[in-house]
Amino acid sequence: MTSTIEPPAPRDALGPLKDREQVAERLLESSARHSFDPDTELDWDAPLAEGKWFWPPELVSLYDTPLWRRMSEEQRMELARHEAAALASLGIWFEIILMQLLVRHIYDKPVTSAHVRYALTEIADECRHSKMFARMIQKSGSPTYPVAPLHHNLARILKTVSTTPGSFAATLLGEEILDWMQRLTFPDERVQPLVRGITRIHVVEEARHVRYAREELRRQMVTCPRWEAELTRLSSGQAARVFAVAFVNPRVYENVGLDRREAVAQVRASGHRREVMRSGARRLTDFLDDIGVMRGFGRRLWRSSGLLA
Repeated sequence: MTSTIEPPAPRDALGPLKDREQVAERLLESSARHSFDPDTELDWDAPLAEGKWFWPPELVSLYDTPLWRRMSEEQRMELARHEAAALASLGIWFEIILMQLLVRHIYDKPVTSAHVRYALTEIADECRHSKMFARMIQKSGSPTYPVAPLHHNLARILKTVSTTPGSFAATLLGEEILDWMQRLTFPDERVQPLVRGITRIHVVEEARHVRYAREELRRQMVTCPRWEAELTRLSSGQAARVFAVAFVNPRVYENVGLDRREAVAQVRASGHRREVMRSGARRLTDFLDDIGVMRGFGRRLWRSSGLLA
């Protein structure tokens, strides 16, 4: 006689895993209600506002350092403008990586599933975000800030060999710290209206992307082989080290007339900057700890990145 009792849902420290299709259906419904076209949603023709920051001063890398205290207000605001462009450049680089990882993830999945349909919806979101960030850089009058050639080429390897849980761990690393900063930016009336509008759109749409990645990473860490879970711990720790370094492009200091070596040294020594980065990563590191990613040597890599206390 065949049993009709359903097997229990797989679970981790956070409880039973949610049904993959149900999660995707909810995210698709949310996408239908709350998606934006930045080309029409934002007023790109409006002049930039006088006396407004491009990034909250407390989030600028040199904030509260001896060098910051010697800088004029004009030079501080100029540094914020360049750092906003550098973050937008980093965001474009990362989202191009993410789009390729998502395409790899769904390559063998049923094409009519809600899970695949949502992945394609997210890819469309990321295309719009990348174009939006590029327009912001142009509008600000700042140069683009490509990541270092080493990191650019390491990403080629990641895109080619990353396993599924490693891909989603890297996705969350790139999304959650910037999301935390943008949640502080879009309500800040000191900041340029255009930048506030951009961060508002990004925060709303990225919330869905984070949910999708978190649910899939939980599932993967429960169901993947032991070797893959251990590789994810190591690869995410190394990705954290790369991301922490890539977060600020040292060329921004030269472009506002500062000594690059002195500026980099003061950022590394800054307790305020360390706390900003750890605060931005805390929600992510707590989640990764709960699902078993922050273990062994991988945890030591996260500590050396400066993102984990």
